[in-house]
Amino acid sequence: MQHKQILAQGGNVHYWIDKKDDDVDCIVFTHGVTADHTMFEKQIEFFSDKYTMVLWDVPLHGLSRPYQNFSYRDTAEILHLILQEENINKVVLVGMSMGGYPSQHFAAIYPDIVKGLVALDTTPLGMQYYSKSDLWWLKQVAPMAKWFPTNILRKSMARSISETDYSYQKMMSMLEPLSKSEIVEQMKIAYEKFTHENKNVKFLFPVLILVGDKDSTGKVKAYCREWAKQTGYPLHFIKNAKHFANGDNSEQVNVEIEQFIRTINSNEKQP
Repeated sequence: MQHKQILAQGGNVHYWIDKKDDDVDCIVFTHGVTADHTMFEKQIEFFSDKYTMVLWDVPLHGLSRPYQNFSYRDTAEILHLILQEENINKVVLVGMSMGGYPSQHFAAIYPDIVKGLVALDTTPLGMQYYSKSDLWWLKQVAPMAKWFPTNILRKSMARSISETDYSYQKMMSMLEPLSKSEIVEQMKIAYEKFTHENKNVKFLFPVLILVGDKDSTGKVKAYCREWAKQTGYPLHFIKNAKHFANGDNSEQVNVEIEQFIRTINSNEKQP
């Protein structure tokens, strides 16, 4: 994949692209909090021969550090700039955990560019889903993290989201370059900005919700069930997977994403 960067108002944002012919579908992968683009390496292996792929280190993460004045609206605009730079007019979005929020904000602003959205172990935008207590607890995640010694914090975070040793080691490798203050900052900004920028949205393109059947991160599974109930979006559980489902069971996740894209294309061809 070709490594590039784009200058945004808050700093340099790094992205990676493997571009195919114009008639090939493009998948944009957006990672979770305290992670980076490498959390999709199992997806790169599977999709690299078939699709154009864009991966990026979301502002404030990975190589896209330092970054000033993070917002989800900003991430959506940056992703739009990347796609413009690469002359990509249609995408399938795959947003994992926090990565679901830049994806949904982008989709709300630029719906004509989006062919479909895969919500992977993430939660919906929408005021109706979250109680005041839910939003209060979100704001407590970062302060509670301050009480852990750095290495214990890294290990507890990696273990809590991973069912397999692969996912645990991958998460540890992404956390290793981060100091405790950076981890806390990323968590604080990600969750606080979510509560401030949450809004009601309506998507007219296909959406697929995927969640690990052993996902115990917060109330993710409960939110996903309610999201599917209120919208009719299909909800598929990834077997033997926690929150890092695309690492724990990459085989099922990859097949789910590919089948989703094929179904979209098949429906588009029907008169």
